[in-house]
Amino acid sequence: MKIKTVTTNKQDQVAVASPAWRARLKKLRAAHARFLGRRNRVDRDWDNGVFERFEHPVITGAHIPLEWRYDLDPTANPFLMERLAVNCAFNPGAFFWKGKAHLVVRVEGNDRKSFFAIAESPNGIDRWRFWDEPLDLPELKPETNVYDMRVTFHEDGWIYGAFCSESRNPAAAPGDLSSAVAQAGIVRTRDFRKWERLPNLRTPASQQRNVVLHPEFIGGQYAFYTRPMDGFIDVGSGGGIGWTLCKDIATGVTGPEAIIDTRAYHTIKETKNGQGPAPMKTSSGWLHLAHGVRACASGLRYVLYMFMTALDAPSRVIARPGGFFLAPHGGEGFGDVSNVAFSNGWLQLPDKAGTVLIYYGGSDSRCYVARSTVARLVDWCLRTPEDALTTRGSLDQRLALIRANRALAKR
Repeated sequence: MKIKTVTTNKQDQVAVASPAWRARLKKLRAAHARFLGRRNRVDRDWDNGVFERFEHPVITGAHIPLEWRYDLDPTANPFLMERLAVNCAFNPGAFFWKGKAHLVVRVEGNDRKSFFAIAESPNGIDRWRFWDEPLDLPELKPETNVYDMRVTFHEDGWIYGAFCSESRNPAAAPGDLSSAVAQAGIVRTRDFRKWERLPNLRTPASQQRNVVLHPEFIGGQYAFYTRPMDGFIDVGSGGGIGWTLCKDIATGVTGPEAIIDTRAYHTIKETKNGQGPAPMKTSSGWLHLAHGVRACASGLRYVLYMFMTALDAPSRVIARPGGFFLAPHGGEGFGDVSNVAFSNGWLQLPDKAGTVLIYYGGSDSRCYVARSTVARLVDWCLRTPEDALTTRGSLDQRLALIRANRALAKR
């Protein structure tokens, strides 16, 4: 494509895009507008009575504004190329605010660095539009990468974001470029525009992932769900989802950690597990969404599961439905890191049905949504049998169900 230079005076020259350059930009904008306007219908081939799936992802790298990817100066970019390309968009935090659904999306560039950006939708299903710019978050050095923000509207009046802050392990040998340290970064805001960076959370564990702030004070203290780890990848002595209290969130120093949801052999959470979004309060207890990981022939498999804790004691589990709640389905299982369903965001719509929208990343590449209701999720948790932990126990559960149904049919 050619760029014409028009002389306005002896000192100034103005670059004017050629008709072909302008035509390409027009084509890009039109295609992007069509894509953003695409409706997302319910997947009629899926029906388990618990939640609905949809035909398309809700957020992908293609949703990112053109201005974030292309240099639109015809002089600097005569071929109208992507200069800062986006690899994927996934694992969003979620919140309902000012009449719209919002996602704090993890956007990953082709350079493997992630940043956060807010997208909004009138219905939480489609017509997503990103805000003008990504979140301009303060940095705590050393910090190489940030990702997977959980959003909590706390009773202290602040809105908090807890996310993973990753950096190279300072103790790593000179040639070791894979050893890393994961800590829990904390920011807070009142309007999602101006953010205050607080110190990283300081727990007894050497590394932390999947840290989530509970929305209410517990005994006058801030409460966190944690995932204590000995290493960046390996859980080590970390036994599952932890619970710890913090007197002053401005310091980030917590007390001891206690494991409230443990890993278990030959289950969906054998290798590791972690809290998803902040729990959802219901009249029956706190609803929790979490991820469980097990090893298999193709690597690690991530699925989502649920449990409930007591209203008056959010660290006390009162229901543990066995098995996974949601697993990668169809194309959801393929991507940069395949066989992964991961969630750190859900929200409840202010409607009579008590609609809950669960946002989950598909294989670290894109974001999907599942739709359910508070009543269905509570029923799922309270009435689904726990994992029996053995084949015999599992078989006894299934035989009991079959025989109960057979008896009903004879009535």
